Amino acid sequence: MTVRFGLLGAGRIGKVHARAVASNARARLAAVADTVEQAAKDISAAYGAELRSIEAIEKASDIDAVVICTPTDTHADLIERFARAGKAVFCEKPVDLSVERVEQCLEVVAGTGMPLMIGFQRRFDPHFRAARKAIDDGAVGTVEMITITSRDPGPPPLEYIARSGGIFRDMTIHDFDMARFLLGEEPVSVSAHASVLVDRKIGEAGDFDSASVILETASGKQCLISNSRRATYGYDQRVEVHGSGGMVAVENQRPVSIELADSRGYTRPPLHDFFMTRYIEAYANEIAAFIEALAAKTRPSPGGEDGLAALKLADAALRSVRTGAAVRLG
Repeated sequence: MTVRFGLLGAGRIGKVHARAVASNARARLAAVADTVEQAAKDISAAYGAELRSIEAIEKASDIDAVVICTPTDTHADLIERFARAGKAVFCEKPVDLSVERVEQCLEVVAGTGMPLMIGFQRRFDPHFRAARKAIDDGAVGTVEMITITSRDPGPPPLEYIARSGGIFRDMTIHDFDMARFLLGEEPVSVSAHASVLVDRKIGEAGDFDSASVILETASGKQCLISNSRRATYGYDQRVEVHGSGGMVAVENQRPVSIELADSRGYTRPPLHDFFMTRYIEAYANEIAAFIEALAAKTRPSPGGEDGLAALKLADAALRSVRTGAAVRLG
């Protein structure tokens, strides 16, 4: 089975997914659409995809699935359109910035019976998956506490900040999903603190650039999340899972994993400086998982409900910051 894909959106994340699709032997990138013609042409030239409009891809009989990489405020509408058109849908997070709109969207998708997968690529990183396997194998005993560190080398452009939905819905949402992936239980309490320490203009735009969140499950398991829009040393991505029988940790990754020793001491190469290089293997793995689910006619994971759960945690974190109190869920 070869899955024929249409790509909606040819920006930076669109290019990542175009490469992932094109490199998979069970897939073919058949078409690409973007309002920025040159961006679409670049992907067309690289992978042989036809330039088409979104409407043409929607009606096409030679398209089995779409990858949605357009701006967030278009996601829910496009998911509904293509599910109704009989296409399987892979969509970058989030489905929408509104919980109510996401719920409406998922109802539509459920009514069509079409598969929907949400792009939480960190679940498919081999290092995080190895940590999950260690938990499943009982290597750390019962999970008790998790620490997730996620810090960007620098903040995104202010125009992006303005439409991102804020740090919790844009950045921490990946960590909320990772917390759910590793905890094995749903968080029922969220306590968050946030500040503007990196760039005052981010605060003027109504957002934060530094945040700490504590999640707690009904049994008392805890997850601490540390976020910053500034890490002068590179893209900081670490996880530690502490359990009753031990601990498993995922260290930062580097383009080259070597250590040099000389008269100055021990040195190692710098970290990755961008999420697209840090998670290049994860992006390929998640597209492969989507294709496998379509071939096996199983429900893709993470799905729409996972996107909704992470968004609810993001909303609860923002409420906690505004009220200064922990927020209970469910």
